[in-house]
Amino acid sequence: MQEQVIKMTGIKKIYHVGDEDLEVLKWVDFELHKWEFASIMGESGSGKSTLMNIIGMLDNPSGGNYFFDWIDISKATDDEQALLRRRNIGFIFQWYNLLPKTPAIKQVMLPLVYQWVPAKIRKQKAIEALIKVGLGDKIYSLPNEMSGWQQQRVAIARAIVTDPLLILGDEPTGALDSKTGNDVMEIITKLNEEWKTILIITHSAEVDKFAKKHIFIKDGMIM
Repeated sequence: MQEQVIKMTGIKKIYHVGDEDLEVLKWVDFELHKWEFASIMGESGSGKSTLMNIIGMLDNPSGGNYFFDWIDISKATDDEQALLRRRNIGFIFQWYNLLPKTPAIKQVMLPLVYQWVPAKIRKQKAIEALIKVGLGDKIYSLPNEMSGWQQQRVAIARAIVTDPLLILGDEPTGALDSKTGNDVMEIITKLNEEWKTILIITHSAEVDKFAKKHIFIKDGMIM
């Protein structure tokens, strides 16, 4: 059996709003194994964004157990979680999250800075990642000199440059039209074919169809 990347059991998330408790995740059991390509699909308000934040160690659950690469996240400090996140998760966001006055190569190099990779190797790896996503001619371009499709490819290059254990996409085609959105998903599919583990959070059936494992969330529970 393939190695386990994520194992969640009984995950809950409760937000305290005034005098009330808002239970966003009620009981989530979920597993993801190495080299799988999975999607978590749900409508707005289903809890999928909250679940993504917990998976990405951007938030902590209110209850339950979460193991990432066999590490018990509930026992990890914030600093330990941050280190795990930097080393093991490549994020692809809906709105690219690029720095407006920074060329593509420096955008992609940034995760390697946080891993204290030497400058020469950072540059080499960033160029390789940009070429991999078809942006060999945009290495020194600024975001405002690129289309939305090209900016999302920069974001994908930034996500893969550290060779992470998991690529985590949050509505990665949400800001694109259907054709360029499909082009993004073709790149992500190719990454999976090259032995990358992929998890996409989406509300789109068009995006969901690219995945090989489908998880549906409704009212804070996996269906």
